[in-house]
Amino acid sequence: MIFEFTEIINNIFKFNYFPKAWKTAVVVPILKPGKDPTQPENYRPISLLSTLSKLTENFILDKLNEHLAENKILCPEQFGFRKSLTTTHQLLRLVEYITSGFEKGECTGAVFLDVQKAFDRVWIQGLIHKLIRYKTPPHLLQLLKSYLEERKFAVKIGNNISEAKIMRAGIPQGGKISPVLYSLYVNDIPKTHKTLLGLYADDTAILKKNENHKYTAAALNNI
Repeated sequence: MIFEFTEIINNIFKFNYFPKAWKTAVVVPILKPGKDPTQPENYRPISLLSTLSKLTENFILDKLNEHLAENKILCPEQFGFRKSLTTTHQLLRLVEYITSGFEKGECTGAVFLDVQKAFDRVWIQGLIHKLIRYKTPPHLLQLLKSYLEERKFAVKIGNNISEAKIMRAGIPQGGKISPVLYSLYVNDIPKTHKTLLGLYADDTAILKKNENHKYTAAALNNI
């Protein structure tokens, strides 16, 4: 079986084609603790992806990360899913910024952005355009397009499963490549003068400090 899987992987990279059979996610709604089961918004959708797909994504991710690292593409403020960087490093960076303000008698304000259903809202063609703009090698670009386009999902409740439907937007929840693709998607986030930007995948923090707290608040309100 290992030999057969290796042959499949080699052919995927040879033809820059991601198998259609691996592009359908089975979505299982899980009720949130203590919530009313009659309300759809009280369910958390869990996407189940093909195991072979996830294994293959590891190899694709290695190629993509190699390109991003060699060309220093990801903005330095992004700490999510990057080698040698963790949430602890990003938190330390924010704490040092706030502490330095206290030492100078400055007031620090912050805006925290949480994009609802961030991965589900990614515009696929826009993401592909950014991959082109970041000069992704043609063979890798073609493979990523094959991976992203014409994906499907089906919903499973109990022993019943729905008909598979085409996904019009979004990147796979639980996909190995998805966090890095999302980081690329928001990589050109605007930066404001004399503010601190902190990113960790789809979580964003914007900090501003000044001796006058009203100025700090006004600056953050203008972002």
